[in-house]
Amino acid sequence: MRIPAPLTGTVIAAATLFATPGTAAAAPAASPLHPVASLAAERLATADLVAAAKWGTGSPIDDPAREQQVLDSVAAQAGQLGADPDEARRVFRDQTEANKTVQRGLFARWTAHPEQAPAGKPDLNVVRQTINRINTDLVRTLAGTTAERTTPACGPELAVAVVEVHHEKQRDLLHTGALVRSLVSVCRD
Repeated sequence: MRIPAPLTGTVIAAATLFATPGTAAAAPAASPLHPVASLAAERLATADLVAAAKWGTGSPIDDPAREQQVLDSVAAQAGQLGADPDEARRVFRDQTEANKTVQRGLFARWTAHPEQAPAGKPDLNVVRQTINRINTDLVRTLAGTTAERTTPACGPELAVAVVEVHHEKQRDLLHTGALVRSLVSVCRD
């Protein structure tokens, strides 16, 4: 799926600004959308565990039944918070696709470099409990940032947040690209 050019271009511009020595005297204030990007990155980190749990088992990366369960759950949570259930579904559909991007990337890496493959298998049920907790936190955060996500500044603020999270978590390009993908539906048009 294609990432909208305005978000991608803004992320690249923000990354260039923050990576250029001497462009700012002090670190910028955190973006108001930093909590959204941070939780999305935390959720993406679980993709590594899900991939490790599935690696070598023949379990498919795509799990439509589980994906529908997540979408139904977050929509219900959004509704309980007075937020838009359809918006929650869109955002979490992106979260799911980004998570699968990381899993596919890791599978490809481990296939090419078997010595990098995980030695152990995490318990997928335990990982899913973590995902469920993050999902709940992310739904609450989305509901709490509706005003910020409906302004014209949302795209640039989200780009700054992605750059902040990238620098904080020292993520590789696979995870940072997936993070950008996971946030495509966060800003309302």
